[in-house]
Amino acid sequence: MKRTLIYFFIVFSQILIAQNPYPQDYFKNPLDIPLVLSGTFAELRSNHFHSGLDIKTQQKEGLKVYAAAQGRVSRIKISHWGYGKALYISHPNGYTTVYAHLQKFAPKIETYIKKLQYDKESFEIEVFPETADLLIEANEVVAYSGNTGGSGGPHLHFEIRDKSQRPINPMLFGITVKDTRPPTILGVYAYPIEKTAHVNQTNERSKLRLVPLENGDYTVENIKAYGKIGFGVVTYDRQDFAANKNGVSKMQSFYNGSKNFEIDFKRFSFSETKHLNRLIDYAYYKKHKSRIQKLFVQPNNPLSLYKDVDNKGHIIVEDSTSSVFKLRISDYNGNESWLTIPIKGIKTDSIKKRQEKITEHFIYADQPTHLEKDNISVDIPKNTFYDSFFIDFDAENDTLELHDGSIPAQKYMTINFDISDYLQKDKDKLFIGRKTGYKGRLAYSSTTKKGNKLITRTKTLGTYALGTDVNGPKITPVNFQDGKWLSKYRYLKIKIKDDLTGIKNYRATVNGKWILMEYDAKKNILVHDFNDNVITDTKNNLKLIVTDNVGNSTTFEATFFRK
Repeated sequence: MKRTLIYFFIVFSQILIAQNPYPQDYFKNPLDIPLVLSGTFAELRSNHFHSGLDIKTQQKEGLKVYAAAQGRVSRIKISHWGYGKALYISHPNGYTTVYAHLQKFAPKIETYIKKLQYDKESFEIEVFPETADLLIEANEVVAYSGNTGGSGGPHLHFEIRDKSQRPINPMLFGITVKDTRPPTILGVYAYPIEKTAHVNQTNERSKLRLVPLENGDYTVENIKAYGKIGFGVVTYDRQDFAANKNGVSKMQSFYNGSKNFEIDFKRFSFSETKHLNRLIDYAYYKKHKSRIQKLFVQPNNPLSLYKDVDNKGHIIVEDSTSSVFKLRISDYNGNESWLTIPIKGIKTDSIKKRQEKITEHFIYADQPTHLEKDNISVDIPKNTFYDSFFIDFDAENDTLELHDGSIPAQKYMTINFDISDYLQKDKDKLFIGRKTGYKGRLAYSSTTKKGNKLITRTKTLGTYALGTDVNGPKITPVNFQDGKWLSKYRYLKIKIKDDLTGIKNYRATVNGKWILMEYDAKKNILVHDFNDNVITDTKNNLKLIVTDNVGNSTTFEATFFRK
């Protein structure tokens, strides 16, 4: 009996290890407050999956951020956007933890990185410290939470990555968040795959009438269908102490009792994250700002999140049959919501056909394409798009019509404008922009100049045009005036803004010596910390030069005094 029990526990332990091979209780909560999330792992974001947990910081900045385990600082990156101030700690077990949108680093790390910023005379910086430079103990304070970079509010972005730098759901390592609520389903859609297939007498995507049940699950009104069909769903999950609509953990579908599809959001690579646009109905998202997740796999979809996919997740509905499609949606804590779709197989010839617009130009997805008219040309590498399609292309009066933004691209296209006909004095002020909004405002698209050509690279279809920017950035002091004593001030703050092409770079000096000014691009604020102790004179001449993306520069000068 004893030997039987031992054998049972060995087998049971091996099953648990096989189910979750990640070390438990190795990594700790990086904050000393209860974990409440504003963002979950792999939830759907613009053009990417979210690569970590967004931990709420009680709407405050400056909370202590602790190392989740012993290790060494292996990377520090500071940027205007993206992760803002970010810290990477490599651990002896081969994993790396990432802490992003930080307000500042702990003193020894702050001293290390500021010296390099002054050496390089740059706020934006990326460094990879030597192995012994910055050793870290478990539970050591390594930074303070903030709102830097592309953050939409104060929080800590926390990641765990493997040896290949692939992000993994931190909850797999035993980091838990209270969640007793099942996922919510907002919408269900049917997709006839072939031209002869139909759902409720249409060959187009159709929204099904969702019916919530008393037990918390869902169904839809009976549908009449025929042929090869796929389904899509709009869904989200909520934890107990937050109102945020977060991503789910797993979706599994079953057709007449047999599993035919699963997507598990537990790990991905950064090289594949852009293919989120193949998982969702991208055209629907661009129009309605809601992401339908397709429960089938289309061609040229390389995502590694799928498993147990039968017939690409499609179902085949035959005439004069009755069948059932079921979907199970789970969050990480195992809360589930079920959706049942009863299907009657009825073939009919009286259906609404899918509309396809035919134009003069056709894109073969597996071939490169060159489009040209007048002074404008477009070069599209092969495999830029997932599918072949007819593309709208026209050029007139320095305006390019390049389809619309409803089709996702996975590679950059190159747009060229020949500006030979412009006067030399005007050429340097030209840029390429994409028209946005109902007013068609030009949004600057990163533009380079080669001879008489302006060039931009983009992944977004739409309308592009030449614009002119003749005005330099605006510079406004925030907390001081020319000739003011600033002895009691810790910070020097200046607002910089460019309304058309945006800020390209800036340089600030005091008495001819470069000073570090941190740039908050969201607030258009430059900040110098007098505790850097590089300003030691009583009388100080400040000079700030700010340049926009076409080369217009504005210079601001002022004098201030300090004891």
